[in-house]
Amino acid sequence: MNIALIANDTKKELMTQFTIAYCGVFGRHTLFATGSTGRMVTEATGLPVNLMYSGQGGVEQVESMVSCDEVDLILLFRDGVNSGTDAEEHSLLRLCDVHNIPVATNIATAEALVHALERGDLDWREIQKASRKKIVW
Repeated sequence: MNIALIANDTKKELMTQFTIAYCGVFGRHTLFATGSTGRMVTEATGLPVNLMYSGQGGVEQVESMVSCDEVDLILLFRDGVNSGTDAEEHSLLRLCDVHNIPVATNIATAEALVHALERGDLDWREIQKASRKKIVW
């Protein structure tokens, strides 16, 4: 599965620690991340991470992947206290709702999703994608 990792500046270290803790799970999937988050994860875990743009543009690239059904799970660690409502994040969350992409915005939900991923509870995404490929317009 394709997993996108995004973290606000104050949550990058938390994302790094989270990926270290679940390195074994993440190692069986393809990771994408916004620039600085991805570099931190790669340096800490040794996992290959496909890097999006840093800062402006990276979230938009992930949004494009969501719209094209190229991402299966998103971990978006955001700073709900200091960042206010970010239009970029709101747009990404809306797209996840429209396209039925599981998304976690905090470590508690991320942990639940990673355990579900490990158990195979999210395999429905692969089945769903395969069935859409069979549709001929």
